[in-house]
Amino acid sequence: MLYDKDIREPLFDYFLERYGKVRALEEKIIGKSRADMVFVLPDALCGVEIKSDADSYTRLESQVKDYDRFFDVNYVVVGSSHGMHISEHVPSYWGIITVEETEDGTDFYMLREPEQKTGVTWPAKLSFLWRPELATLLEALGLPKYRERSKPFVIERITAATGVKVMEDALQKEYLRLLFERDYTAIEGIISAFKKEQSLKKAKGKVISRRTVRSHVRRKRRASRRI
Repeated sequence: MLYDKDIREPLFDYFLERYGKVRALEEKIIGKSRADMVFVLPDALCGVEIKSDADSYTRLESQVKDYDRFFDVNYVVVGSSHGMHISEHVPSYWGIITVEETEDGTDFYMLREPEQKTGVTWPAKLSFLWRPELATLLEALGLPKYRERSKPFVIERITAATGVKVMEDALQKEYLRLLFERDYTAIEGIISAFKKEQSLKKAKGKVISRRTVRSHVRRKRRASRRI
């Protein structure tokens, strides 16, 4: 019997062989669910739900809804015991891969190809990006940098610009590029530097504000003396 942990590593190799260029991200919280695996593909963000022979379909219905919000394409990877019935539990546009253990190792079979769906929301997808990555995305798309604004605000502005100031294809291309190039070893320093820059700008703004107030008070005092 295959378990979840037995499937993950060989599944990455299977996707790498199939798509040529693949980046696996850490497990992601998606709504009320957790994506078992997330793959950045050349043209799509892909979610993978694993149902090993030891798993049931108990939470699958709610998981499907969460996956559909966050990913362009989705796969369910199932142990051979689920192969005959899994199509009854996932939408027709989901890909289905069956997996079984053989003498030569773990064997995967593409039971059904996935289709890209249109219900994915950009706010959900953009939430995967770190704040410094969103700053890079804004610059690449020619949008205001909003350096002192929050992550939710920036996501809202990018979403509002999509299809108006920004072509969705261009956004998707740059979005996937950022995920492909993400450096987990350097991100702590990048985020720290970004926060430090924000703090310095806020502090500078407060100093300027205090100077402006003091200057205004002095002008009022001089004016009252003339009277």
